[in-house]
Amino acid sequence: MEQPVNRGGLVILLTFAVAYILALMPLYDGLRSFRPEWVSLVLIYWCMTIPHRVGVFSGWMAGIILDVVYGALIGQYALALAIIAFLSYKLQNRLHLYPILQQSLIIMLLIALSQMIILWIKGLTGTAPHTVSYWLPSISSTIIWPLVYAILSHIRRAFGIV
Repeated sequence: MEQPVNRGGLVILLTFAVAYILALMPLYDGLRSFRPEWVSLVLIYWCMTIPHRVGVFSGWMAGIILDVVYGALIGQYALALAIIAFLSYKLQNRLHLYPILQQSLIIMLLIALSQMIILWIKGLTGTAPHTVSYWLPSISSTIIWPLVYAILSHIRRAFGIV
């Protein structure tokens, strides 16, 4: 039996590029707190659907890029996204069985865990935020997950990414 050709590597990179653009796009001050964790959402999707191509190393690299882009301590986003990628990989079989709303709740937990890791590192360096609005991206990411899932699923089918 022939192995399917791995296609769509460029498309996967482009989805990450769009996620970075959305993460960096300027927003009105009142909406900035509600910005979803776009890179984390894209990473979770690809780790769920094609874990043999996007995994912990991809999460680590995506995090390093976020560290550089945000001017953060090198490694804090890398650690958080690598852990998110690992957990997405371990939960991928179960996540596919859950309805999209239940997936959204698990996404909220994964994003909140990522934020907790980053908060812990910022606390160690003395730059931790002292407001409840720090946790709003996990809620907005939960709300936007069904749309992200639908768009990336359509892209995956359209380009035959396996």
